Amino acid sequence: MPTPVELRSAHQGADNHSVAFASRAVGAGVHADDFGAHLTAAQRGLASSCRWLYESLAGRVAGYLRVHGAPEPDDMTNEVFLRVFDHLDSFSGDEAAFRSWVFTIAHRLLIDDHRRRQRRVQTIELSAPLVATVSGGDAEAEAVDAIAAQHVALVLAQLPPDQRDVLTLRILADLSVEHVAELLGKRPGAVKSLQHRAIENLRKQIPKLNLVSP
Repeated sequence: MPTPVELRSAHQGADNHSVAFASRAVGAGVHADDFGAHLTAAQRGLASSCRWLYESLAGRVAGYLRVHGAPEPDDMTNEVFLRVFDHLDSFSGDEAAFRSWVFTIAHRLLIDDHRRRQRRVQTIELSAPLVATVSGGDAEAEAVDAIAAQHVALVLAQLPPDQRDVLTLRILADLSVEHVAELLGKRPGAVKSLQHRAIENLRKQIPKLNLVSP
């Protein structure tokens, strides 16, 4: 299946104006990982910057969708980014705001999918340890660091849905407490409380499930 970047490129193409912008950006010393430069170039149709935006978050989005039981997480990830690129011209904000926007779209797609299927998925699978998708150094990452890939879904399945929602948005999506609160329609204090209870539950469940290697 073509990626959203390939579909967008086929529809729009990379025009001379976009190429000229990219050349000016490189000449001005803009780093390859400069979000603002890539966003502007992508909004002007530059395929390589569209791909950069896609690749910067696609793995996290797919992992988030898998955790929440999406039957075809890769296909749904592509659908998320098709919607992102369809409305990219209207987006304004920094990298954190972009990440929040992308995961808001993913979250809404999940809700729509669950409603269509009218049931919650009981078994889910991850292709890599959850911690591999997380930038290290926080308590949440440490709490799941020892969990083997094949058991991540089992551990997360022990959490109540509201705790699982908060934890995956905080870890996989790397969203702030405020962004998670806005997305889930909760108060920041409630999000912090759910996150704390989720971490405590994980710490209790890991020994019970005998998932940590000696």
